[in-house]
Amino acid sequence: MTDDLRDVSLLTLAEAASVLRTPVATLRYWRHRGIGPAGFRLGRRVHYRRQDLDRWIEEQRTAQAVDRPLR
Repeated sequence: MTDDLRDVSLLTLAEAASVLRTPVATLRYWRHRGIGPAGFRLGRRVHYRRQDLDRWIEEQRTAQAVDRPLR
């Protein structure tokens, strides 16, 4: 196994919702609409890579910063 694979932190749906401080149902809805962080099925369960969550959070932050008018 390579070092890259060992460093990947997989989160369950509930764990990802906890990181985002949002209800599980909201994260499911975002996944259904294709507007949330990238997730994937592993067997019957949906998982999220921690780095994908962090990237999505940063994208949301920068998108809001761009939309914010200057004072």
